[in-house]
Amino acid sequence: MALGLAVVVALGGQAAAAEKPVGVVCNVKVVSDKVDDVSSLEDWKRSCIKDGMSNDEKALAIWKTVVKYRHQCAPPNEFLQQENNVHDVMKTIHVYGYGMCCCASANVQQLARFIGWDARGWAITQHSVPEVYYDNAWHLLDGSLMNCFRNPDKSLASVADIQKAVKEWHEANPGYRGDDGKLRKFAAKGNWRKAGPALLATSESYSEDGPNAAGWHGWSSTMIEYDRADRHHNYEYGYSQGYKLNIQLRPGERLTRNWFNKGLHINGDGSGEGPGNIVKDRNGLSLQRRLGDIAPGRIGNGTLEYEVPVGDPALLASVLTADNVAAGRKAPALGAKDPAKPGVLVLRMPSSYVYLGGEAAFQAIVGAGGSIAVSFSDNNGLDWKELEKVTASGLKKLDLKPHVYRRYDYRLKFEFSGEGTGLDSLKLTHDIQHSQCPLPALAEGDNEITFSAGAQEGTITIEGATNPDAKPKQLIAADFHPEFKGADHKMFRVKEYDEKGGSITFPVETPGDIVRIRGGAHYRARDKREGWTLQASFDDGKTWAEVGKMPGPIPGSTKYFTLENVPKGVKKALVRFQSTPLKNTLCIFDFRIDADYAERAPGAGDGSGGFRPVKITYVWDEAGAEKRDIHVAKSPKDTYTIKCAAAPLMKSIILDLAE
Repeated sequence: MALGLAVVVALGGQAAAAEKPVGVVCNVKVVSDKVDDVSSLEDWKRSCIKDGMSNDEKALAIWKTVVKYRHQCAPPNEFLQQENNVHDVMKTIHVYGYGMCCCASANVQQLARFIGWDARGWAITQHSVPEVYYDNAWHLLDGSLMNCFRNPDKSLASVADIQKAVKEWHEANPGYRGDDGKLRKFAAKGNWRKAGPALLATSESYSEDGPNAAGWHGWSSTMIEYDRADRHHNYEYGYSQGYKLNIQLRPGERLTRNWFNKGLHINGDGSGEGPGNIVKDRNGLSLQRRLGDIAPGRIGNGTLEYEVPVGDPALLASVLTADNVAAGRKAPALGAKDPAKPGVLVLRMPSSYVYLGGEAAFQAIVGAGGSIAVSFSDNNGLDWKELEKVTASGLKKLDLKPHVYRRYDYRLKFEFSGEGTGLDSLKLTHDIQHSQCPLPALAEGDNEITFSAGAQEGTITIEGATNPDAKPKQLIAADFHPEFKGADHKMFRVKEYDEKGGSITFPVETPGDIVRIRGGAHYRARDKREGWTLQASFDDGKTWAEVGKMPGPIPGSTKYFTLENVPKGVKKALVRFQSTPLKNTLCIFDFRIDADYAERAPGAGDGSGGFRPVKITYVWDEAGAEKRDIHVAKSPKDTYTIKCAAAPLMKSIILDLAE
């Protein structure tokens, strides 16, 4: 199979065909007309925030999004943030589909701020909730326990409104305070609506007996959670922002996403509770179904496979490094060009879905006195760990799970030495976790499927825990080789009362030209004279461009920014968090930095990013019989129809490049 596509160029008025290898197709997206396109924050806004909506309608669109794409249960733990849980609405939607109240609060805050609204969190009794601000008032949007309430004027109520209503009811009805059992008995047979607080009677989320659609929390919970308001306080449920669904396909690479699972999940290493029955069924997801979730389940276990085409010379268009390496030869198919010198091959494995395991299987050919050293990096190639040194020919298998677990990106390096040394085959196989809810599912009748391949861009991400204790479960900030000045690693706490403040500077290097820098943090700056600035330098620190400001006074806030004005032809940058002088407390709880870069276009050097036909395979059951639809998208934008004669039971969607 040839990797390259013929690209026609005009030379002196004549068309000349030249093989310019396309090594990767980026931002591959498949959307069904039965499921909203929420591939990115921008896509979510286009799908859910419509022109002409009132502010209340926009608020409810945020609430419905958070409710629809998540379920209340033990949260996924990535150990990247202070609370270990995943607080990123795009990861919640695409990777997990579940979490706790703090996660849902962060999701609401993130979406509200994305459309330009202010938002804040509340730590109330045994619960966490968010409010959003518009029309000169605060409004509760609880996506966790799936409720919101309306005032007599029909506006969405605030936390203070609910606190007042609950307090007044308890004062008029002594003996129920804090007693869930008595409150549940009181609520039965619609009595919560007839004799409870009038404000709570406006809820559309409680069942006749009081529990919500998930079957446990409900009216009685609200009567406890909003009581004792004197103990409640505002709290920033800080989030990470920057994750993108960017499906990238190289020749030999295949992404399979399933509407079923094998029982695998991110906490499966014993690091936390599992997500419960939603691994297997849809119990408790009735409200999500009413909001449009048509997937048969919630958690999906898919695979990302890469059968590296070592027998094709054009392979080198899709690898990160090929130093003194040739492909497509006689045995070994891939090895050093000049056997008198070492050959180095580096593959990068970015994934839109979290890795839960992996294996590298390769047919090694080792010449007399030669060897193949296999090394691994999960910090953008800054450090390498040797996994094995192969000194004899044969089929080798390396368990990558201990190294790739909880990661979204890694690099694998093969170093060849000795004449006749190389690889005759190489396959990388991974288990991944994804949510079923946003997948482009089918329904009975005609289904319009829209395919697109977007900007040919990749991303290098810097995100590590600011708590060093997160190792070895997760990368920590220090793994990305930052320079600390006047600040500690733990929470980036500024420790010196001087005129310079503190700074944490990260180096970043991309395979192609940087097109934008994105970044921000969940931070604290208690004094009005304090704050942080995110800056970037493209001349090794001689000058700095401002990416965004994070001012005080604030006990906690989250801000993310984008810098589009990047000099042309730059592949290296320094990105730093610079503080003002310390007056009270300056720290950063969580952070993320993303450098988006252009994949090299065909004809530029050895080629890389571009378009080539993509094969889309749908698998589903109708009345117990398996059905398949295979479509090849031959252009970057394509639309076609799949007809289901009966209600389908979705199984898989498979993406790979067409031969």
